[in-house]
Amino acid sequence: MLIKAINHSLDELTNLLDQLSNQSYSHSCEALSNSSIGAHTRHILEMFQCLENSYDSGVLNYDNRERNKQIETETEFAKQFISAVKSGLKRENKIIYLEQMIDGLTFRIQSNYYRELLYNLEHCIHHQALIKVAVLQYDTILLNENFGVARSTIEYRNQCVQ
Repeated sequence: MLIKAINHSLDELTNLLDQLSNQSYSHSCEALSNSSIGAHTRHILEMFQCLENSYDSGVLNYDNRERNKQIETETEFAKQFISAVKSGLKRENKIIYLEQMIDGLTFRIQSNYYRELLYNLEHCIHHQALIKVAVLQYDTILLNENFGVARSTIEYRNQCVQ
């Protein structure tokens, strides 16, 4: 179910990229503190990539991302990257150590692969909500009404309708 939800969010992102020119995708948006849709997309994808690249070693540090500018400037490249991310998701759950430096000190805490996938899903949805703000400037882009909406919020709304 988790992989299905991640694939759904990444498919929504692909659908958005299908509607954007490279110029619109990489254009800075004042509402995003002069960031771009592409920059947020890159950030989402590189977090997933970081998890995948860290799987074998079992030590994950999200600060050690590649930050590939091509992902944030070329929609076709970003869509290929999304496909690669999706193909690398299905792995066995295992213990992973999350590492991060805070105030010059390195912390390492125990997590697991599924927990980090869930984190990345929630992180993806959060950034999709930000992307949605940037998309409002384009009249021709169509997004699913639940783009950038947390799964729990969607469930709650569905319960309220009944």
